[in-house]
Amino acid sequence: MSTHYPKRRSLIKRARKFGFRARMRTSKGRKLINRKRSIGRSVSVRRSF
Repeated sequence: MSTHYPKRRSLIKRARKFGFRARMRTSKGRKLINRKRSIGRSVSVRRSF
């Protein structure tokens, strides 16, 4: 019997859904990023997987 990872998510699918470029596509996403930057949070782009 082998062990199975529950809910093994694809990093690519996650990035396409919640990533920086997905946020920048919509006006509300851009507002969210600007809101985070205004309180001093760094918003970074993930380069590789």
